Amino acid sequence: MPELVGIGVGPGDPDLLTVKAVKAIQSADVIMCPASKVDRPSIALSVVDSLIDKSKNQEIVKLIFPMTKDKDVLTETWKKNAKIMAEKVLTGKNVVYLTVGDPFLYSTWIYMHRDISENHPEIKISVIPGIVSMFTFASKVGVSIAEGAEKVSIIPSCYDLSSVKEIAKNSESMIFLKDGRYFDQVIQVLKDAGFPDDSIFAIGQDLGTDNEIIRKMKLGEVNDDTLTTKYFSILVVKRV
Repeated sequence: MPELVGIGVGPGDPDLLTVKAVKAIQSADVIMCPASKVDRPSIALSVVDSLIDKSKNQEIVKLIFPMTKDKDVLTETWKKNAKIMAEKVLTGKNVVYLTVGDPFLYSTWIYMHRDISENHPEIKISVIPGIVSMFTFASKVGVSIAEGAEKVSIIPSCYDLSSVKEIAKNSESMIFLKDGRYFDQVIQVLKDAGFPDDSIFAIGQDLGTDNEIIRKMKLGEVNDDTLTTKYFSILVVKRV
């Protein structure tokens, strides 16, 4: 029976893919992946490229998800791509959809899954989880995400600094994902929220790739040279 499988490909290192994910990718008829523009590569696809058997002639379909906060544009995009995905499965193809990290954490898969589940209940859907960047990063820098009764907050972007400050007041650990272009703006916010200068401050970009950069220091040691401006970045701050 044709099936749609959402696959988390992890933070960027092919060796961190699960065995189940590799089997699903290699047995698929169609491999779908997200990209921000037609002429931009798919990061998710690049993670699994070495695992794809080119002799099997699997169909590769790149779905475009524009980088915008316009809800109307996003909704239209989700519906369009969900339709493409569903139609391919309904032709009798086994389809996998690749997403960086885990399918159910800040992923485009969430919207595809919701739309197809509602409009095509006849389609069998399964999900293979992936290792998310925060755990990969923690293992590299040796920082615990949480211990004991510590509270952890995950911030997907830093656009609303006032809410970040309120969240920081009640958190022992804070994880900032996705957009390193705004990390410089949170330093003072963290200090104002009570994070002391000796708090652990760890920052990374392009995890699991040849361009990986990781820095670990104290909050009071942070300066412009230690930050990142890359979109795919992560920042972990922990009270000590």
